[in-house]
Amino acid sequence: MAAPRPSLATFPPLRAWQRRAMVEYLRRRDDGSGGSGEGGAGTGGNFLAVATPGAGKTTFALRIAAELLADGTVEAITVVTPTEHLKSQWAAAASVVGIELDATFRNADVHSAADFHGAVVTYAQVGMAPAVHRRRTLARRTLVILDEIHHAGDSRSWGDGAKSAFEPAERRLMLTGTPFRSDENPIPFVTYERGPDGLLRSRSNSSYGYADALADGVVRPVIFLAYSGETRWRTSAGHELAARLGEPMTKDVVAHAWRTALDPTGEWMPQVLRAADARLQAKRSGGIPDAGGLVIATDRQTARAYAKLLETISGEKAVVVLSDDAGASSRIAAFAASNQRWLVAVRMVSEGVDIPRLAVGVYATSASTPLFFSQAIGRFVRVRMPGETASVFLPSVTHLLELASEMEAQRDHVLGVRSPREGLDDELLDRAQRAEKASDELTKQFEALSATAELDQVIFDGTSFGLPVQTGTPEEEEYLGLPGLLTPGQVATLLAHRQAEQTAAARRRRAGGRADGGRADGGRADGGPADGSPYGRAAGPSQQLTAGERRIALRRQLNGLVAAHHHRTGLAHGKIHAELRRLCGGPASAQATIAQLEERIATLHTM
Repeated sequence: MAAPRPSLATFPPLRAWQRRAMVEYLRRRDDGSGGSGEGGAGTGGNFLAVATPGAGKTTFALRIAAELLADGTVEAITVVTPTEHLKSQWAAAASVVGIELDATFRNADVHSAADFHGAVVTYAQVGMAPAVHRRRTLARRTLVILDEIHHAGDSRSWGDGAKSAFEPAERRLMLTGTPFRSDENPIPFVTYERGPDGLLRSRSNSSYGYADALADGVVRPVIFLAYSGETRWRTSAGHELAARLGEPMTKDVVAHAWRTALDPTGEWMPQVLRAADARLQAKRSGGIPDAGGLVIATDRQTARAYAKLLETISGEKAVVVLSDDAGASSRIAAFAASNQRWLVAVRMVSEGVDIPRLAVGVYATSASTPLFFSQAIGRFVRVRMPGETASVFLPSVTHLLELASEMEAQRDHVLGVRSPREGLDDELLDRAQRAEKASDELTKQFEALSATAELDQVIFDGTSFGLPVQTGTPEEEEYLGLPGLLTPGQVATLLAHRQAEQTAAARRRRAGGRADGGRADGGRADGGPADGSPYGRAAGPSQQLTAGERRIALRRQLNGLVAAHHHRTGLAHGKIHAELRRLCGGPASAQATIAQLEERIATLHTM
């Protein structure tokens, strides 16, 4: 017996962006531009919808599927996902609205059972046997939903397989939250248009970015807490090296300092995990009683070590999910439905996996591409009630700080030019993390010695707040104890207030130090102007500011001017910073040089 057509009355109300995208889809179909055919997005039966993680791409796609099934345009649905876990997630979501999809379909089955509307498969599955899926597509008029379509460019077999299997489809609906890749592999069925610079860029038919979703209250605002600290390690030659996270360094030194910080046997990770657990407790007692935390680890060994640390810190066993372990999907589902506090995963919970109660994250992985970072942060932005915020702890590494500052940036996939590697090179980090596979008589290539953590800055809406403070201090607790339910405006106001309190306290310490004939803060520069100078103190010969001190003071001065401009114009802080970067060039303020900060301050005075 054939599966009954779904009833459109069973669908929940669509969000504004979903309605706009559906109207555009149906308009293209009705005016004749959405008929069957081959070609790229925007031609034939192709439609590319780009929407930020948490915006509701699955609901949108299922509504389109229901419309096409109901009016007879298609007879079958095929959903293609990047992972096995997402197959069951898609099937469950579809079943709720009356669309039955077979998540257990295997290539050997050849065809789905008659009581299913279709099947859910993976890109790897299609790549292994594209002829099987082509026959299925030819057998019935089919809508193919390609979830996170950028994965079709992960390997030649995946891309070629998807193209061969689904070229005969009546309709192809492509979904992605990250329409860019770190390579130049073209994505099947996506249209690329040549711009004035001669480069080909992907073009979407509907786009809904993080900034739009944040303004609509569809996603949570994300607060990034960046931790720096001193790191020490020993090279294979026996030399001991030291570096401070967040300071300008060569890429290989950054890689070793980052690895040292992430070492579970050092002090940095326990201190950051302790801070993250304190933040999770604050959220649970402040309006999100089931708030959960996720630690994203680099490999299996460190994931298990982090879980043991969390158990010691929280008194509760953490759930560990390893992508190649049997039962990983069921553990994720069980955690999502539970009240357990912490989940530790190795990259598996990086894209598409829906755990709405995740509110605190620790980015403890070596991955640093914009694609992976965006996918990872997307796990924390799903909103359930007004005022929910997310907090993500990360190392104070220049490249990560820039990605955190550019959360609202929308990117396209560009062909024809190799993207320059900014900040940390993943290949260098991988090389730094590989120990020599030699006999025990040889010295290891790398040995982490020690690392201490310090809260360097808090990043929100493209703006950097706060002054460096040691872990375990009342100043750190002020940031860790922020209320769990806040609007974006309240977050910015409260962070600015915290910074002002820090500055005032630093002024009092300096004043006390001068009265005693010395500096009360032991040489630290963590305050604001106390004597009329723009850098917080007179820069005489006996009080020469270090470059780090000047940078902190200038960053604070720029933030104050941006806040004042916001109150005058109503423009969001992030948009003001973005305009200054457009006019003056350079990276986000968290990574800007002294000269760049000074130029932006001067420019803002003229705006």
